[in-house]
Amino acid sequence: MKAVFPAPFDDPRPSAGVSFDPMTLADPTRVDRIHRDAATSDADTGSVALPRASAPLKGPVVAAGVTELLSAYASGSLCPSRLLGELKARIETTRTGGEAVLRFVPDAEEAARDSDRRLVEGRARPLEGIPFGVKDIIDVAGAAVTSGSHFTGDRVAAIDASAVAALRAAGAIPFAMTATTEFAAGSPHNPRFGPVTNPHDRSRWTGGSSTGSGAALAARLMPLALGTDTGGSIRVPSCWCGTTGLKPSRDLVSRQGVAPLSWTLDHVGPMARSAEDIARVLPFMIRDGAGRLARQVAALWDNGSVEGLRLGVPVNWFTETVDQHVLDNWQSALRQLEALGCRLVPLAPIDMEPLHEAGWVILQSELASLHAARLDRAELFDPGLLHRLKNGLGFSARDYGEALQRRTVALETFLLAMGEVDAIVTPGLGGEAGDLDNLTIDVDGQSHAFQSIISRNTMIFDVTGLPALMLPSGVGRSGLPTGIQIVGHPGGDALCLRLARAFQEVTDFHRMMPGEDAV
Repeated sequence: MKAVFPAPFDDPRPSAGVSFDPMTLADPTRVDRIHRDAATSDADTGSVALPRASAPLKGPVVAAGVTELLSAYASGSLCPSRLLGELKARIETTRTGGEAVLRFVPDAEEAARDSDRRLVEGRARPLEGIPFGVKDIIDVAGAAVTSGSHFTGDRVAAIDASAVAALRAAGAIPFAMTATTEFAAGSPHNPRFGPVTNPHDRSRWTGGSSTGSGAALAARLMPLALGTDTGGSIRVPSCWCGTTGLKPSRDLVSRQGVAPLSWTLDHVGPMARSAEDIARVLPFMIRDGAGRLARQVAALWDNGSVEGLRLGVPVNWFTETVDQHVLDNWQSALRQLEALGCRLVPLAPIDMEPLHEAGWVILQSELASLHAARLDRAELFDPGLLHRLKNGLGFSARDYGEALQRRTVALETFLLAMGEVDAIVTPGLGGEAGDLDNLTIDVDGQSHAFQSIISRNTMIFDVTGLPALMLPSGVGRSGLPTGIQIVGHPGGDALCLRLARAFQEVTDFHRMMPGEDAV
């Protein structure tokens, strides 16, 4: 099988072939079965609301996260309609607002007024009045959802996607559609809406494909957003924008109502500014109540200690082609977690390259099956998406089938490697936010094409379906955010959040904001 990575958006990049031993191929249905079991085990029909404080805000309204907003609402010092008005005004008057937010959701103001009334009348739901952005491939009833493409016209969604409906039922308010690369697979320079520049440095990219969600969170345009992740599309912008984003366990959050990129790899997840904020919203997003996870997350408030947890430390792949400043920040984070009582355990080396390449074969093959019929109007496509689509058309049925079997091997490899640890902690992306002019990332003074770095540490966890949480770890040589990634066992989302919350309680990296003149 010839494994083809996506090019740096315009030039094909050949890669070496991957050899297969048929005797190593496992049951290809095992991946989905493991994740279904993890998501539904001990499930019940309800979620657990986390305790909330009651206190007025200490800083600007727009800078508040989910937890602070719920506390301010409970104190009566803030109402949802006021917050929504201030956020919309900020979006309308800032550069990031113009790039990251494509349009407002109809009827959000009425929903905010309803939340005002519920709070006054004592009928507040768990996430009452929390406004959130929605990536422009996720349906919101009555809103135009375009997938960042000329092909979609001004399509208006008839009903909410499941994840949006679930948050709305808990009282949250979808109010803005956020930018994406075309069909979540295009280049930084979207042909319909243009690029989303990084609020920390306008010459750099936000990261994709959840571009608008990442930038809007960093610029304090919203406290919460939804993204999707197929090769790293929640975690990449979270890393480069200095925010926090979770790619949940496979199938924990429904993909109903979300435009597919690769149905085998797609995930829907929350993006916020802290692990605590994600922990507050995740139980209300998950499938069928998934009561076990809700209770695990609620337990964070009773006992957030991480003492005694065993953390796997990778010794290859994840630490290769990584800037020294990123590695230094990762090692500092490991020492901080060790000081909190965790035990660091070196992992055995993993032969990652064929597993990583299998992910790209799957993604591009499935992308091609969805969009090949549009090739008669290829000039409308983003060049990056078109290149990936053509890659996908070059794979045979055997190539695709063997890649799916490698997906099973990948999960079993990681389950074996994680047998004696509770989670893995890896560096985030290998460098700071990439340069928009030449689509390269600097690693120790050497320029690397975007796609040789962007998905290197993230794609494998879409392939395996393991939960993976990206959070800030400091700044690099240019003063831009770097990240670390916490990876759990199937269904181990709450443990990832527990570790990240403990880390963020003793660090301030997640509070880093772009300069006001940059927003």
